[in-house]
Amino acid sequence: MQSWIRSTGIRSPGTFCTGVALMMVTLFSWSSPLTGTSNSTTAIATSVDDNSINVSSSSQITESRWIEIDLSEQRLRAWEGKKLVHSYRISGGKRSTPTPIGRFRINSKYRTDRMRGRGYDIPDVPYTMYFYRGYAIHGAYWHNRFGTPVSHGCVNLPVKQARNLYNWTSTGTLVVVHK
Repeated sequence: MQSWIRSTGIRSPGTFCTGVALMMVTLFSWSSPLTGTSNSTTAIATSVDDNSINVSSSSQITESRWIEIDLSEQRLRAWEGKKLVHSYRISGGKRSTPTPIGRFRINSKYRTDRMRGRGYDIPDVPYTMYFYRGYAIHGAYWHNRFGTPVSHGCVNLPVKQARNLYNWTSTGTLVVVHK
């Protein structure tokens, strides 16, 4: 074991255990879609058919702050109760790499983050807010095609709008994604 630790550049078993613990926390800290309704204050009237969720009315959400992402309109709306506070054009996922549909919560926020995946490696992605596994709402400085699905599943915003949303949200903010 000690020779394997030395060959990987890890100096001591304590460092190795810390690395393994960090990796496990990262793997298991990703949020999963919210299912069912455990609390009537977060209830959303929805109907599910053909893999889409229809939000019947913003008046049925009693969260103080929540985000609606409408993939059919390529639009993100930020609400304080029933009051619309932000409305932005987005770029959601392409047909081959769709944005997940459902109810989620922002589980982590990063001023900048490096995003890597099959076919992309983008440093310094601004105002990143993860809501499900590796999917996030974030700024996109590398394109200006908002209103068109071009991402690998994330929700892209112009950087200035992403900054406004990032400053407005907190960890735990409800995110509702529908078609």
